[in-house]
Amino acid sequence: MAYRSGGPKVLVIVLAGGEGKRLMPLTADRAKPAVPFGGIYRLIDFALSNVVNSGYLKIVVLTQYKSHSLDRHVTKTWRMSTMLGNYVAPIPAQQRIDKSWYQGSADAIFQSLNTITDERPDIVVVVGADHVYRMDFSQMVDQHVESGAGVTVAAIRQPIAMADQFGVIEVEADDHTRIKAFREKPSDPDPLPDSPGEILASMGNYVFDADVLQEAVTRDSEDEDSTHDMGGDIVPALVKEGSAYTYDFKKNVIPGGTERDQGYWRDVGTLDSYFDAHMDLISIHPVFSLYNYDWPLFTSYGPYPPAKFVHGASGRFGEALNSMVSPGVIISGARVNASVISPDVNVHSYTEIDDSVILDGVDIGRNCRVRRAIIDKNVHLPENTSIGFDAEEDRARGFTVTESGITVVGKGTVITP
Repeated sequence: MAYRSGGPKVLVIVLAGGEGKRLMPLTADRAKPAVPFGGIYRLIDFALSNVVNSGYLKIVVLTQYKSHSLDRHVTKTWRMSTMLGNYVAPIPAQQRIDKSWYQGSADAIFQSLNTITDERPDIVVVVGADHVYRMDFSQMVDQHVESGAGVTVAAIRQPIAMADQFGVIEVEADDHTRIKAFREKPSDPDPLPDSPGEILASMGNYVFDADVLQEAVTRDSEDEDSTHDMGGDIVPALVKEGSAYTYDFKKNVIPGGTERDQGYWRDVGTLDSYFDAHMDLISIHPVFSLYNYDWPLFTSYGPYPPAKFVHGASGRFGEALNSMVSPGVIISGARVNASVISPDVNVHSYTEIDDSVILDGVDIGRNCRVRRAIIDKNVHLPENTSIGFDAEEDRARGFTVTESGITVVGKGTVITP
């Protein structure tokens, strides 16, 4: 963790109002940043851990949709020392300007400008709350200050064939940090000058001079044609002014990081990407390791005891292979393989779970079979239940089945025998 004294005064704004429609049914009862991930975490824990490890300890979290679960997690988990003036403050939509809710990410900041005027920072770091990655933001801030930019946009290299999935940053030929154009999901992107097969995709993380951000969102609020979006409106406007630069995430070096997970960043905005990101965690040499204690991921998961594996009779072994098993889990005479099991899950005898993500408080009865599934909180599977083996049957029972065949069972779903 980098504890910083001197230098610019930094305020962090976390944009955590995302509705997460593409993650339904996981977002039926919670905001996207509050979705559980990796057994014991919430998605927002990755953004907050990154900025805290970067040494920035004055943080506001702007919330809106179905925010109770998110507000409760932030309030209970992310408690700073008030003696040192540090804080993580969840701030709901307050209707400070008029009676409307946030109309976009830029409007969220505009309606919360009091957080900036009260703190009076030199620099404002603006981050999303729903990506899985590690990043030292102090390195990005250092480049921003040295370059004299008004805004610096974090970018990750992606294959040029994927350009139509991202906001694409095109840079000047003679200065690879200055943004020439910011285009939303283009079909004909310009490749990187130093890598013809790649483009720079926006990560949704920004560093602003505080006065530049205040002026930009205020001006945007007066534009009736604007969608009031940070990437769609604010950055392109600053590109036209010549004050927008980019930070190549490839340069970011994390203490304790490895070559394998350097540059790892996942947008878990769909059920398939959410599932795939979990599978990244559980290989012998994971693409993204949760075990980097030099850049820890902070959270709180409750007063659960260690996981327990019981029964050793023939055909009734309690075991988990190639899996992550959280505290409070009891695997009783069942087999778990290539899965992530969250806290307070009970798996009963003769059950088999493969390639699945099981969230908190799930109870799985005897002789069940679960394959390529995501099961949300507080679901009970009666004896002899099968999930993930027949897509049509799963849909008929009201479950969601993705294009790649992942079956998703919503929070608290009642499954009849």
